Amino acid sequence: MAVRIGTRAAAAVGGLALLTGLTACGSDSGDGEGTKKSGDPAKNAIAALQLASQSTTKQHSAKVDGTTEMASMTSTMSGSMDWSNGMRASMNITQSGGQPGASGKAREARYTPDAMFMNLGDELASSPQGKGKHWMKYDYATLVEKAGPSGKFLKDQMQNTDPSRAVQILIATGKVREVGKEDVRGTKATHYTGVVKVSELARMQSKDLSKQDLVDLQQQLQQSGMETETIDLWIDGDNLLVKKREQADSSQGKFDATVFYSDYGTQVTVEEPPASDTINFEDVMPQG
Repeated sequence: MAVRIGTRAAAAVGGLALLTGLTACGSDSGDGEGTKKSGDPAKNAIAALQLASQSTTKQHSAKVDGTTEMASMTSTMSGSMDWSNGMRASMNITQSGGQPGASGKAREARYTPDAMFMNLGDELASSPQGKGKHWMKYDYATLVEKAGPSGKFLKDQMQNTDPSRAVQILIATGKVREVGKEDVRGTKATHYTGVVKVSELARMQSKDLSKQDLVDLQQQLQQSGMETETIDLWIDGDNLLVKKREQADSSQGKFDATVFYSDYGTQVTVEEPPASDTINFEDVMPQG
């Protein structure tokens, strides 16, 4: 029981990170330079994405829903997130295949700047390890202590992610092309695409991503066996990201994540579950 509960919760911790993108790094808003149209299609595409990055980051919150497929596991999420001061999110997560106990049942998850909480219901409460409690807490600082470098990377993802991260990485490649105009759930949007070569990440130049951000991301993706990542973005008439798709092959299998963003500026309220009904993950997971 401890292994099943722990595995599912661990997948949920990473679930939002996967849903919001592999490319989660620190950023600052750009100054808008280079947004005038030129005769170079690639430069025009980059200029458009610079505007999208700035506009999307300034919104601070949105409703999100999407699906992530990794090897034989599928994770779907829907809810709302606020990235104005660390990550706050309220999500319903459904996981199927791949992981023991991934039954396809929706679970509530809450994300704060310091921790993730997942409601594992009576399965956790009725187990000897659960001690009658329904919520499992993943404290990010403890995750770093227990999981080392991978935990540190996950902590950075959960505390510093917003929808514009993939936009910034695509800009940093300098190789972006416009696919054309498409309909995204009734909204007219411009489709952009590009391929990120993991081996080149550390050498990229970006005003929005620090050199260390890029080095750390390169190391993490290389450890997962990824060589390239294809990023597709759809930007609406207000220069806001409305859809994102990321695809890659890794040592775990094929990774494919699609996310839709809507209702920018939505109010997001996240409260921690009662401490009396919460248990820490390290008290449930087997030692080591």
